[in-house]
Amino acid sequence: MTDIYKFLADHQIECERHNHPPVFTVEDVHRLVPPLPAAKTKSLFLRDTKGLRHFLIIVRGEKRVNLKALRAILNSSKLRFGSPERLKKYLGVDPGSVSIFAAVNDMDKAVEIIIDTALWESDAFQFHPLVNTSTLVISRDNIERFLGKTGHETQVLDVPGL
Repeated sequence: MTDIYKFLADHQIECERHNHPPVFTVEDVHRLVPPLPAAKTKSLFLRDTKGLRHFLIIVRGEKRVNLKALRAILNSSKLRFGSPERLKKYLGVDPGSVSIFAAVNDMDKAVEIIIDTALWESDAFQFHPLVNTSTLVISRDNIERFLGKTGHETQVLDVPGL
């Protein structure tokens, strides 16, 4: 697994680190992470029925995603959550620690990254740095730079909610 802090420093990608107790759910974030000047995010690792396509869906923290409607937008078979083993294989992280920064471990570009339009309108975001005991605040420009350095193309789409 890549040292995310070294990767960010090596590529002059600026962010602000905030340590906190481990968080596993959006509710934990509200209780344990101090108020930060950036949009809270939620990252969902999904796969299609046959496991041929993998997706990292990134939305605002409070959004509930309609997987059936999302499937149609992505022109995919039925979507389901990827297993912890699959998450480790493709993104190199454990459940509760997945975020856009996991793209750094996806050397084969096997995971399609989708960012919700409503989230992308924000100037800055909150993401876990591959562990759930810290939150990084990072600007949209720096996220674009990060994704460019990982070689990932990102789609900004209207992710359907419930």
